[in-house]
Amino acid sequence: MVEAPQQNNADHGGDAASLVTGPLQIGQRWKVAWRDGTFKLAEIVERRPAPAAAAQGAAPTGADSSNTPDCCEYYVHYIDFDRRLDEWVGVDRIDLAAGEDSQRGAAGGDGGGKKGRLTRQKRKYDEIGINGSVANGGGNQGEKGPLDPALALLEKEHEEITKVKNIQAIELGMYEIETWYFSPYPDDYSRLDKLYLCEFCLKYMRKQSSLDRHKAQCAARCPPGEEIYREPPLSVFEVDGKCNKVYCQNLCLLSKLFLDHKTLYYDVDPFLFYVLCEVDERGAHIVGYFSKEKTSPEEYNLACILTFPPYQRKGYGKFLISLSYELSKREGAVGSPEKPLSDLGKLSYRSYWTHVLLTLLRDYKGDMSVRDMSKATAIKTEDIISTLQSLKLIKYWKGQHVIAVSQKAIAQALSGVGARMRLANPQCLTWQPPDKNTKAAVR
Repeated sequence: MVEAPQQNNADHGGDAASLVTGPLQIGQRWKVAWRDGTFKLAEIVERRPAPAAAAQGAAPTGADSSNTPDCCEYYVHYIDFDRRLDEWVGVDRIDLAAGEDSQRGAAGGDGGGKKGRLTRQKRKYDEIGINGSVANGGGNQGEKGPLDPALALLEKEHEEITKVKNIQAIELGMYEIETWYFSPYPDDYSRLDKLYLCEFCLKYMRKQSSLDRHKAQCAARCPPGEEIYREPPLSVFEVDGKCNKVYCQNLCLLSKLFLDHKTLYYDVDPFLFYVLCEVDERGAHIVGYFSKEKTSPEEYNLACILTFPPYQRKGYGKFLISLSYELSKREGAVGSPEKPLSDLGKLSYRSYWTHVLLTLLRDYKGDMSVRDMSKATAIKTEDIISTLQSLKLIKYWKGQHVIAVSQKAIAQALSGVGARMRLANPQCLTWQPPDKNTKAAVR
């Protein structure tokens, strides 16, 4: 976890706290000490009694229980940064001497960060495969057009409920991980500084002692379900949401701590979960996963994807994407992720598609149509066309798309995405699609 810098307000204009009366208000914007010691503009989203005041029986959250700002801690959203960086801060990190910013936000509105712009500085915090939920995964909501009034009301209600992280950190295996977002764990397990989880069965507990007792009794050393991929030290397990409901629900609750718009928590029956693990002598340690609907009329081969923070920057996001396409190949189908893609989802998929398609063109001798490429890669034709158009390697001529590319152009484009990418090895995949008759009977 990141230790926040301590800021002395006296360094910014004397006893600044004396210049402000009463607790700071929700919706106000102030400059707050950032993790690198600089100041960033932030909006107050929520407040609660400071620890010392709470110990003395302070008034409930939001009540004006004191005439000084330091009576409360403040949950702040950094303007133009992702909500995952929202945090509780004491008044010692707020530059009171600089005064309140005149542009007051609407608490729970853009203060929630849903429309926050992705900056280069933020991007270093954003490497989680494809930023979690592929559909509605934190992209620019304005691109979708006006919402139905009922949906807009639900969206506002959801935003209000989830605007403040209810769990600050988790212990999962050997890692203590700072959480990013709200997750609807039961009330008894919410509003904790730390939640403890068994890394094998994903049962969650409030205390370290409870986890220690559980670990002494838990026989699980890998996810439930069938191992379908083994390439030491990696293994992938296919887990049926209907057959292993509790595990999959726990996985969804855990994932929501790192996904902004994930809404699948308890209705896991229609989904399959493909859980990636690093395996050692102690067991199979969860790295990430993707889910897909058992039956998708739209031919979606991936619904949601996540790489957990300790395993970022290892190429596991692209690995999971490639595995989803290997499953589509075994099914004799073409696939595509659920739409719309988040901003980072677009980047990750475009990078994968570019690598796979250019490698295919580089190695293939002779003429190849878009349909041929789709059949060879299981990538939908519209995704192929959009990717090649972005690379300016395809033209529309006499009513059809024509690929116009030289080996030099391919080499140059491949260098931009990296010649090497961590992809699933089809020879390590033991999975076979279920018999259609059996599949129909199960449904």
